[in-house]
Parts: sequence; structure tokens; C-alpha cells
Amino acid sequence: MAAPGSDELLDAVRRAFADGAGVPVATGVRPLGPAETRAVLGDRAAAAVTDRTVLAELVPGREITGAVAVAGNGSSALVYTTEDVGGLPPAVAAVIEAATAPLAETVRRLRGEAAVVDALHSTGRELTAHLDIDRIVQDATDAATKATGAQFGAFFYNLVDEFGESYTLYTLSGAPRAAFSRFPMPRNTQVFAPTFDGDGTVRSPDIIRDPRFGKNAPHHGLPAGHLPVCSYLAVPVISPTTEEVLGGFFFGHPSPDRFTARHEYLAEGIAGYSAIALDNARLYERERTFASELSRSMLPVAPATPGLDVVTRYLPAATGSKVGGDWFDVIRLPSGATAFVIGDVVGHGVTAAAVMGQVRTAIRCYARLELSPSEVLRNVSALFGESFVTCFYAVHRPDDGTLTYANAGHLPAILVRPDGGPEPIGEALAQPLGVGSEFPERSTGFPPGADLVLYTDGLVESRTRDLTLGVEWLLAGIPELLTAADPGPAWDKLVEELTRGRHDDDIALIHVHHRGEDGA
Repeated sequence: MAAPGSDELLDAVRRAFADGAGVPVATGVRPLGPAETRAVLGDRAAAAVTDRTVLAELVPGREITGAVAVAGNGSSALVYTTEDVGGLPPAVAAVIEAATAPLAETVRRLRGEAAVVDALHSTGRELTAHLDIDRIVQDATDAATKATGAQFGAFFYNLVDEFGESYTLYTLSGAPRAAFSRFPMPRNTQVFAPTFDGDGTVRSPDIIRDPRFGKNAPHHGLPAGHLPVCSYLAVPVISPTTEEVLGGFFFGHPSPDRFTARHEYLAEGIAGYSAIALDNARLYERERTFASELSRSMLPVAPATPGLDVVTRYLPAATGSKVGGDWFDVIRLPSGATAFVIGDVVGHGVTAAAVMGQVRTAIRCYARLELSPSEVLRNVSALFGESFVTCFYAVHRPDDGTLTYANAGHLPAILVRPDGGPEPIGEALAQPLGVGSEFPERSTGFPPGADLVLYTDGLVESRTRDLTLGVEWLLAGIPELLTAADPGPAWDKLVEELTRGRHDDDIALIHVHHRGEDGA
């Protein structure tokens, strides 16, 4: 059988299998898989295999009298014989192992370093895959505390609130939060300053004996009740884009000299990945907040409308980055009619919010000209030829009790007649704005006691819920909602039930109830 690995080494081992007179005996070679190699050889280059159970598993049905496992060129093999041999094969294995011991030690060291690098990269991938700041800082603190072997670790980090004021928070690992809750935030003392100023890593075998320690009143050292700290390691977390100090990792252990250069390397690596993750999360949060505020600033307050009760809601995405493209509008027309508009710009973020503002303004202008729903959508679509916007536009005319509507690729509205249940209207009438050029309109009665619901897809669709199922749930929930004395809280409850509080897209909706007493 052809032997895997180094032919020269295998041939030398096979020649060592000889009888008492020194005559070579017949041998066999059995390749070893990775798991078998780890079990039999570990990190060694050669080893005599004497365990009968192991031999029976590797070479079943044979009475093995001598066997040596050998590693070479990335492959391993078991050399064995069933003939009578003396103690030479184990001796050869011992000689090979002794000769290759420095190499084996080097391999072990390199494997250990590779494992450290792999673990560091794995931690980095985990941290930079998230945009939730709270999760990032806690995961980073846990990972760094474990990697350094610290008794406990803390991450003090800076945030800026909506008013531009900076404040400091912290996470803990390896100790309950109650252990630090009664202590003030660390100050820029001689021990902490290099970390908070971003000057570099501080590693001390015994921080109590460090000449920088205990210089500040009122405690002149650790405050009473503080967890014991002897070994100390602190690493700044610095933004790679702005070079701003985002915070610092602090690790402690009650025993001396516990942190090594390797621990320092790991802590610095995790700090680097944490800085990237925090930069990404803060940038995402800034854009998301800006897009959300921009969208809110362009959404109207529904005007008082004679004979109609109107409930509106706009909820920016609670998770994810899908914020900025949904809107609603309620427009009082010169004739006494009222237009109701709901729409969604394809895309998200600031760009979608800006396009939404432009489309909403264009619709308001054409609506005030008393154009029909079909003409309003046709003119707006011609203005936004490179956009993709869905929109449902409906006009209630109190003089004849009608509701006239057109739909540009949006979800159907829901109409509830006084004597009936919820029914979808206006489904699949035309293509979205920016794509379609003709927008057929329909008319239906909208007498006192009727209800109209317009909504965007964030209410009925998510990563875990099919759109069709979501619409069915909405239709099923409306009858109970209509019995509520106050529809506002009832809608809040229904939205919570439909989305489970985790809507990953914007939600906009309008609910119109015709109570009668139409104004002229």
C-alpha cells in the first residue's frame, strides 16, 4: 500500500520492524484521518501505539504485535506488523519524537497563536455584524474579559444625547452590576488618564504597588467595598475614522501578574473591532434618526374635518434601517371635499425621506387644483420618472356622499360599510408613480357610519410574516377596533398585536370614520 506523507520517514520506520536476528518483517500501513491523528499522536511526530482497544479499532481482525503512528507532510499513518518483533519500533518512535521535539513545540506554539488570531477574528466578525450599541458593548466586554482571563472586566463608553451632551455608560462582565453601582464613574486620575486620553495600554502586575496608584482624594486607592484588584489591564477604544476616544476596557484580577503580552494583544484586538462596530452603529443611528426626524417633520397634523373622525399614525421602523419613505396626508380641498393620501417611496434612509417630501408636496399642489384622483396621480407620476413610489389617493365628497379613489401600485384600502364587514378596495388598479402613466379611478358610496383604512406595508409585512397573512390579520382585527370608544388607543393596541412591537419597516396609516353631520 502506498503510504501517505513522507516516504522516507515511513520507510525508515518500516525498516525498524525486524525480528530478533535483525531481519525486516512484513508491515502494513494504515492512513489516519484528522480525528484519529489527534487521538493517537496529538502534537507528536511519532508514537508507539500499544493500546489494544485502539489497535483493534484501527486495524480490526488482526493481532497486532507492534505499531508506530507517524506524522509527515500533513498526513499521518499507522505502521504495524503481526509478526514477532522486539522493542525496536517503540525505541524508534522515541528517537523520532526526541529529534522532532523542538519542531513539535514550534508547531504547538504556532497553532496556539493561530487559534488566538482565529478567536480574535471570530469575535471581530460577531461585533461588527451588529448595529445595536447596547449589544455591541456588552458582547465586547464579555469577549474581552474571557480572552484575558480577567476576574472581571468593564467597558466605560461615551454617548451623545439628542441635545449634543456627552455622557458615560458602562457594562460589566464577571461581576454583578451591584458590585459597582454605589461607586462614582472613574475620574481622569494618573492610573486612568492614559486610557481615557487614548495614550495607550496600561498593564500592571500589581496596580496597588504602582507609583501612580492612590494619589487622589478622597479614597487614595480603592474605595471601601470595591472588588480586590491586583493585576490590572486597561485598553483605550479609539475610533479609526475620527481618532476620538470612544471609551476604555478595564480588567482586573485579585492575583498578581496574571496578564501577559498575549492578553494585552487580545484586548487591543477586541478594542479595535469594538471601535469599528461602535463607529458603524453610531453612523447608522445618526442616519436613522435624521431620516426619521426628516420624515416626521414633513408629515402633517390631520386637520379637523366636518363629519369625519380621522386617526393617523406614523411609526418609524423599530428595528433595522428601513426608515424614511412612508407618509400620509389629509388635505381639505376648496370645494369642501377631503383628500386622503397614503404612500411609500421604494428605498430607505435620507434619500427616501427627501423623495417622499417632494412627492407629498406635488400631490398637495395638484389636489388643491381639484383634479380627479386619476389626474393627480398621472401628473405626479410624470414629475418623478426615475422614482418608484406607491400611492393610494382617495377623495370624499360630502355633497354626494361618494368616495373616489385611484391606486398607484399600493396595497388596497379597506372599506367598512355600515351594514357590512371589512373589504379591500382598489387592489391592483395601476403601476406605481414613476412607472405608470394611466391611473383608473373608481367611486363608491361613503355614507355616515362607514369607515376607510389606508396603511403601508410595514403594518402587515415583516421578515417573519407573509404579506397576505398580515392583511388577513388586519381585516380580522378591524371589527373589534370599530367597537372601541376611542379608536386611537385601539389602533395602538392593534399595531402592537400585528407587529409584536418589532416592526422592521415604517408604518403609516389613516382611519376615517364618517360620523355624519357633513359640512358644506
